[in-house]
Amino acid sequence: MSIRKGDNVVVLSGKDRGKKGKVMRVIPQSNRVVVERMNVVKKHQRPSRNFPGGIIEKSLSMPMGKVMLVCPRCSEPTRIRKTRVEDKSVRLCVKCEEIIDKV
Repeated sequence: MSIRKGDNVVVLSGKDRGKKGKVMRVIPQSNRVVVERMNVVKKHQRPSRNFPGGIIEKSLSMPMGKVMLVCPRCSEPTRIRKTRVEDKSVRLCVKCEEIIDKV
């Protein structure tokens, strides 16, 4: 997986194109991600013991191919390359060769 929980990403297509956000959840079975404040829909929620009910806003998942990782060093959307450092696989920014993962 090239994108992980907590990564900053930019949306490539759709109604939120060009916006940056943080990955809240990764769903590897369906190759989808949930990005904070992106792909927001309104949902009518019935009242329950824990929730009074009403209209809530919820972020839905989007395909992983519609987002691109933002490098923390060069602050640009970039592809990544995987390499081995100290017997661990880490992600590298293709543009600036910076290690994205902490070793």
